[in-house]
Amino acid sequence: MPTKEILYYLGIDVGSVSTKLVLLGTERQPLAQACLPTHGQPSTALKAGLLCIQQQLPQGADIALVAVTGSAREMIGQLVGADIVKNEVTCQAAATLHYYPQVRTIIEIGGQDSKIILIKDGHVADFGMNTICAAGTGSFIDHQAQRLGLTAKQLGDLACLSKAPAMLSGRCTVFAESEMIHKQQSGASPEDIVYGLCQTLVHNYLNSVASGKEILPPVIFQGGLSFNRGIVRALQEELRCQVVIPPMPQLMGAIGAALLATSHPTNMPSHFKGFCL
Repeated sequence: MPTKEILYYLGIDVGSVSTKLVLLGTERQPLAQACLPTHGQPSTALKAGLLCIQQQLPQGADIALVAVTGSAREMIGQLVGADIVKNEVTCQAAATLHYYPQVRTIIEIGGQDSKIILIKDGHVADFGMNTICAAGTGSFIDHQAQRLGLTAKQLGDLACLSKAPAMLSGRCTVFAESEMIHKQQSGASPEDIVYGLCQTLVHNYLNSVASGKEILPPVIFQGGLSFNRGIVRALQEELRCQVVIPPMPQLMGAIGAALLATSHPTNMPSHFKGFCL
């Protein structure tokens, strides 16, 4: 009996902070992945990511289709020879619905971007995205963690030890930093200060990106900030419901792009320009 041909679908998500690539097979399961810092040079990050994916591919394997998303999708789509170019909301929703068909609310918070996607009857019913303010994104936490001499993960772990979180009202990095100094001088513990920061980010997100949106469970939390335990704790306490984190939360945009490619006709050769651009 002849072996079933495996088709490979490449999803690329190029964001302002990181560039993600995911390769799916015919069974729509991730077979290879790469996540690299963008560092303001999306084309350089893309080239490095493509080589990383190539090293994980079986020898002689061909790419059936390539789909691109993210803030630099148009430029990267032309560079790589994408067959499909989709916005981030469509791709995030596609991935989440694939793994969690009953999802009602998708919360996605990355380094510079954040969004909320409301799902009804398996389709996107509404969405919201952050503006130029980064107070509801990962960069807010990264900046404060650096000031305290912590990694973002260490800050999140420390925040989970808090029993009396410091009340911080700052709606931007500058004001939050000023309040942090005041709380430190007032004798607040490090864990209470950093958990106050986590609560501030969640409040900023809910009051800006999610303003006016009805957040209903099941709630799926994805994006790089979902690795931060302090943010997860603050989000669950504020929403008063469980928040589910996918196995690969930072890759959901790229996975969604690749999933959309698997549903695209493959009767024509891909425009993919290859792994060595």
